[in-house]
Amino acid sequence: MSDSHCPLLGNMTPSATLAITSMAKALKAAGEDVCSMSAGEPDFDTFDAIKEACIKALKDGKTSYTPASGVPELKRAIVAKFKRDNGIDTTVEQVVVAPGAKYACFDVIANLCAPGDEVIIPSPYWLSYPEMVRGVGAVPVFVAATAANNYELRPEDLEQAITPKTKLLILNTPSNPTGAVYRRATLEAIAAIAVRRNIMIMADEIYEKLIYDAELPHISIASLSPEIAARTITVNGFSKSYAMTGWRLGYLTAPLWLAKRIIAFQSHTISNPTTFSQYGALAGLEQCDEQVEAMRRVFAQRRDLIVRLLAEVPKLKFIRPSGAFYVFCDISAFPLKSAEFCERLLAEEKLAAIPGAPFGDDHAIRVSYACSEAAIEKSVARLKKFCASL
Repeated sequence: MSDSHCPLLGNMTPSATLAITSMAKALKAAGEDVCSMSAGEPDFDTFDAIKEACIKALKDGKTSYTPASGVPELKRAIVAKFKRDNGIDTTVEQVVVAPGAKYACFDVIANLCAPGDEVIIPSPYWLSYPEMVRGVGAVPVFVAATAANNYELRPEDLEQAITPKTKLLILNTPSNPTGAVYRRATLEAIAAIAVRRNIMIMADEIYEKLIYDAELPHISIASLSPEIAARTITVNGFSKSYAMTGWRLGYLTAPLWLAKRIIAFQSHTISNPTTFSQYGALAGLEQCDEQVEAMRRVFAQRRDLIVRLLAEVPKLKFIRPSGAFYVFCDISAFPLKSAEFCERLLAEEKLAAIPGAPFGDDHAIRVSYACSEAAIEKSVARLKKFCASL
């Protein structure tokens, strides 16, 4: 059968992060001494209170359908979390629990954007955003954000990129892949433009609890004013902060009119998020603040270590990340584009890293420090050796 009329959603490219991670795991399974700095997930196990709550839910028979937007108990806890942690006033009716923050992002794009609509995406970007946008027939519009400006979108560049077709701006802070945390002044300027030009914002805040510098706290753009709150969808989840990547649970709060669309959409696509996982997530929100903070402190130490070690790699450039668990390294001083750089790095030094091209920068690579300090030291030593060979 011909694929010349491939449907929009059948035209996505596979995730480069998952592909590289799979290659590294295959080499390791074959007995190779592989170091991996590719994974986008904490190397912590899910906290015991979460697992125990899920086990209890299973034993209590919590295995039937739930409402399409999630169980009421979890939604009420998320409303309280948004108020307490983010300064966002929302309601149970505006909250949607989804099978992962990734799906929550797709929920937003699929229910907000029509074919031909434009979606502004600051670059470098998380590689799934443009695929989701193209998947619904909308058009990604990339606006460069530079290391010289902390990888923050400049308000004047946003203003210039907006056209009558602009429907949405995607804002990711703390950022994957750069680790950048947006400053309040930048967010205030972006919010003012969004209100004046009447565009929506999807704020992906999945890494909000993994921040490391007191002078750069996490700020939710929806908290800045009622006017910007009415134009903002805030996406979050449990994968990163609660070490629950395999549980597939995310959530969002949206203006009521859009939340209703998303709930209807989920009712026809997923029926509901996994029932017993939701009770684990509820325990995470209510019982695991200390564990989340302990994990954050470990990542802060790892951030300091990898920054110190990478600074010793000649010709490699990067900004000190303030959040998430990635460093986005500029490899423009070397005679390789990002894919060849990472392929040779894995083949010659058995070190897995992610090419920057799928993130919008073919002269960069992303390395993850979601691994032990010993693994960080060993990995950077291999990277340093490889760079010296070039």
